[in-house]
Amino acid sequence: MAEDPHDWETETRLVRGGMARSPYGEISEALFLTQSFAYDSAEAANARFAGDEPGFIYQRFGNPTTQMFEDRLALLEGAATCRATASGMAAIHVALTGLLRAGDHLVAGRALFGSCRWIVSEWLPRFGVETTYVDATDLEAWKAAVRPNTKAFLVESPANPLLEVTAIGAVAEIAHAAGAKLVVDNVFATPIFQKPLALGADLVVYSATKHIDGQGRVLGGAILGAEPLMTEAYKDILRHTGPALSPFNAWVLLKGLETLDLRVRRQSENAAKAADVIAAHAKTRRTIYCGRPDHPQAAIIANQMTGGGNVVAFDLGSREAAFRFLNALQIVDISNNLGDAKSMATHPCTTTHRSMPEAERLEIGLTEGWVRMSVGLEGPGDLSRDISRALDAA
Repeated sequence: MAEDPHDWETETRLVRGGMARSPYGEISEALFLTQSFAYDSAEAANARFAGDEPGFIYQRFGNPTTQMFEDRLALLEGAATCRATASGMAAIHVALTGLLRAGDHLVAGRALFGSCRWIVSEWLPRFGVETTYVDATDLEAWKAAVRPNTKAFLVESPANPLLEVTAIGAVAEIAHAAGAKLVVDNVFATPIFQKPLALGADLVVYSATKHIDGQGRVLGGAILGAEPLMTEAYKDILRHTGPALSPFNAWVLLKGLETLDLRVRRQSENAAKAADVIAAHAKTRRTIYCGRPDHPQAAIIANQMTGGGNVVAFDLGSREAAFRFLNALQIVDISNNLGDAKSMATHPCTTTHRSMPEAERLEIGLTEGWVRMSVGLEGPGDLSRDISRALDAA
């Protein structure tokens, strides 16, 4: 009997899921660099465009390499359907605009990545969509924000940059009671450590640029969910607005998925050690890491995450101290990316969350002293030495 990929372990899904070999029998997935496809006849073209015959039409609608990436990520996530996009922000944008129309209302956790906050605060209002921001850890706040026209909830968990964690299952119940859909940005947890769909979310989005690539090469994004919703909300918008993932990027992301489990588990181990070093240093005012028992939402983390991830946030008290720390690093790079094999640190107030007004940053507790570090695959001893030396300089 043929193996059912849904019965495979995670590691096997990551290496072999979605594989569609050409007649040549290649071991590495084939890269189909083509804009369009040919048909055997005019009748065949007609049937394919009508949806009566399977097959590819145009790269903007689908591509064999891209579909392998989509199928593999869907298998990993436990989703019926995945649709890839050109970037993580394209995934967020499409995920929201596919659900919302003029006159609709969105409820969002107030701790969001800067560009996500811009879409919600600046872009959606141009098209008649209103948003209420809430403390994502306060279930009563979610309930109180609901209106008769509420159609979607949006949450990052863990959130960028201070790793706030939301009880996804409880928020999903509130959303569904209101007739709304819950969208979860799962980038920080990765599909290895958290499964939002299994917790009750309707849609999960990723910036595949981060851990899925994991080696600083390409951009990519993905939206995953149940087939009826994915078709109803996203088939037309993806076909006609063109946020398509490049087949080359899809191929690179397929290669990234093969080692995703190995990388994020080792990065999480390194991050736990780095967090302990940071927390123990006299210059550190506060340390937040999802793998530490002193995390404000440690009980929720124990219930819905299986690992702490690779991101650590810590407060050094002032912008000047944070800059001194960053400038003293010799191994860790100063960069606003995360999830890479190389460790990176950034100052969110002047980079990733620069576009947020100061009052909004203060609402989520983001003051000038915070540093966000994405821990990579370097030797833990080297990382500890580099971090300690930089903390001394802070």
